[in-house]
Amino acid sequence: MDRIRDIAKMIDHSILHPTFTDEDLRIQCEIAKKYRVATVCVKPYHARLADDFLDGSEVVVCSVIGFPHGNSTVDVKAAEIHQVIRDGAAEIDMVINIGKVVQGDWAYVERELHLLHYICHDRDTIVKVIFETDFLTRDDDKIRLCELCSAEEVEFVKTSTGYGFTKGTDGKYSTAGATEHDINLMRKHCSPSVQIKAAGGIRTLDQLLRFSDLGVTRIGATATESIMEEAKRRFSISL
Repeated sequence: MDRIRDIAKMIDHSILHPTFTDEDLRIQCEIAKKYRVATVCVKPYHARLADDFLDGSEVVVCSVIGFPHGNSTVDVKAAEIHQVIRDGAAEIDMVINIGKVVQGDWAYVERELHLLHYICHDRDTIVKVIFETDFLTRDDDKIRLCELCSAEEVEFVKTSTGYGFTKGTDGKYSTAGATEHDINLMRKHCSPSVQIKAAGGIRTLDQLLRFSDLGVTRIGATATESIMEEAKRRFSISL
């Protein structure tokens, strides 16, 4: 049972698709409660309703901020954080300003991190900083982000939103999501106190276990049900 519980508590159940309705949210929250995962990760306007749906359970609400491309101003991101915390969010997944990272405006990135983490820390709210690794082609940029997040003492760094689509030479869009290369880099260059969340393309128990071996303590997943059912079969434990 401990193994199953540990796996469940690695999962932020993602309920972020743009077409998801309030009824979809209710159904997905029931899945989250069934398996007793760590959080449901929801769109900001769904934070209050998710908190209602999860009332009495051990699952908490995580809301995304500046999602998915991090382009909101710092003030707007701050306002979003204040709103979702009022609505019941206990954790925040915040997308950095990707363009500022790409152009090397580290002073801006540092200011944004400091202000937004201060707000979360002041409200006893966990923050996860999303790098969106699909858009960052230089390891040096990812390393610098790890260093800034470590200096700021954020709780988590996170690979991806799952919506960081890049256009290929064939004109089609795809996303890599979490990769072993990026996880290894993040674990190497973040301080030990900073945890790592892998997200984007994680659909199987084997992927979860592999990332756990690499030092990941949380994953973002839409395939929670199939992951947990496979865990039950493999470990011969019934929830």
